[in-house]
Amino acid sequence: MTDQHAELDVALERVIDAARAHLTAVRAAQGRIDDDDVWQAYVALNNASFAYDEQLLDAFGEVTPWDVESIDPDEADERFGGSGEGDPATDPHPQVISVRQRRDYRVPSVSALLRVAEVARREGTPEGDEPAPVEGVGEAVLELLQSGDGSLSALDVPELEPLDGVVMVSEVGTPVDLESFSDDDPVGPFTPAADDRLVGRLDEHPFLDEDDHDHAGHQH
Repeated sequence: MTDQHAELDVALERVIDAARAHLTAVRAAQGRIDDDDVWQAYVALNNASFAYDEQLLDAFGEVTPWDVESIDPDEADERFGGSGEGDPATDPHPQVISVRQRRDYRVPSVSALLRVAEVARREGTPEGDEPAPVEGVGEAVLELLQSGDGSLSALDVPELEPLDGVVMVSEVGTPVDLESFSDDDPVGPFTPAADDRLVGRLDEHPFLDEDDHDHAGHQH
């Protein structure tokens, strides 16, 4: 075996070890956002994959399916604060991102929607208690959201026909303070502040052909 082939084997072992370390870090983080150990393991896996890809190309003119670029761990930590030593005051990126989403639905049959909402309410009612009837379309939609995961995916039911929707992503200086708005205020929590900056808008057209999806989003 030539030295080049031996080096390639070593590079592959580094990828495998880095992948195992990354999986261990992900499991230990248990879904925590911006976990430093996960980030460090990700950088190590990325760079090991990049190095193996480069050596495979040099040795055999072949490449892997991994489309990665080398990451400088020091530069990445400085930019994203992964090391915990960065100064937040010098971070050019706001610390709060606001995602505003709207999706409209057509109700083909009000009675069918009420029935499916009553089933969801009955399943969430303690045994022995009699659930209150679902009164109205709005209450039915709220019941489906509350009995589901709280996201719009809970409304993916045949009794609701999805229409167009829009997602707005903005950089904001201050997170929303829900206590400052009354429960019946339909506008306040969604009104952008004067210093908010719109990053992008994604238009959702559920019935567009695949070829049309490329034109559905707007970037700012």
